[in-house]
Amino acid sequence: MTKRRWPLLLIGFILSVFFLWFAFRDLHLGEVWDALKTARYIWLIPGVTVYFISVWFRSWRWKFLLRGSKSVPTARLFPVVVIGYMGNDILPFRLGEVLRAYVLWRKEGVHIGTTLTTAILERLFDGLTLVCFVLFGLLFLPLSAFLGRLVAIASGVFFGALAVFLVLAAHPDRLRRMAHWVLERFVPPRIRSPLLNFLEGVIAGLEGLRSARDVLTLFGITVWVWLLEALKYWLVSFAFDLHLGYIGVMVMGGAVNLLTALPSLPGYIGTFEVGIKILQGMGAPAALAGSYILVLHAILLIPVTLLGLIFMAVEGVHWTEVSEAARGDLSPPDCPV
Repeated sequence: MTKRRWPLLLIGFILSVFFLWFAFRDLHLGEVWDALKTARYIWLIPGVTVYFISVWFRSWRWKFLLRGSKSVPTARLFPVVVIGYMGNDILPFRLGEVLRAYVLWRKEGVHIGTTLTTAILERLFDGLTLVCFVLFGLLFLPLSAFLGRLVAIASGVFFGALAVFLVLAAHPDRLRRMAHWVLERFVPPRIRSPLLNFLEGVIAGLEGLRSARDVLTLFGITVWVWLLEALKYWLVSFAFDLHLGYIGVMVMGGAVNLLTALPSLPGYIGTFEVGIKILQGMGAPAALAGSYILVLHAILLIPVTLLGLIFMAVEGVHWTEVSEAARGDLSPPDCPV
């Protein structure tokens, strides 16, 4: 781990600890334990099933984004997506994105710059969709001050980022000229060529934003993915007799997943647990809300992490390679970084 990453790790640790304290400070852990013991865990089966269906559609979305660079079947992308999720669950700094970029290059020869760009676009459209979910839900539910501030900040960030990416995607030649100007003046000649190569990968990754039809298609796929994700949250809620409406689950899930954009420990520990407070604000009993969020978080992490480790072993990827890729030390002659 490089020294420059320690401050970000420390910030993530502090935020995770703060959010855990905030989420659990008013809970009686004995009551939470009682709720866990009496839960009907049979509901986790359809919940996990729906979750992996949503991951399959995420893989299909990724195929759509990559099509300008290479057409990769969804079935071949699914294991790579799962490996990336596993990486985000157990590695710091969202290194799961670097991991899946490396695995896809290793498996399919897709430019790492392209993969990382499409990963950013995925997060961007995820954020936009979650903002829309919360705004829609708040037409039917009272708007707390916390949710109001969260939606206002997230809307500005994600819509602003979308505008920037749309401009860059629409003018690739202008982006190239700007990059050449910057590189010629501020970057040593010996590393200009790799950076220009990386830029071409970024431009290829922006292919999915070059027409209004593509943008709408991408947004539609993302909405469907998160409707499935909300369905998973809703199904799991029946294990705890929370009697949450689907719209309430959309608001909670949207707000919690927006918070996971903040720095935190691997697996979004702490930020996800804020869902306890959001559910309490909707009138859910504290003990049931706490037990539900703990189980929901566990089944979001454990199944995909285990499957990701299996897929990683099948692909023959070693952790030493992952570490080197994260540091940028992998540089064979044909490596597109």
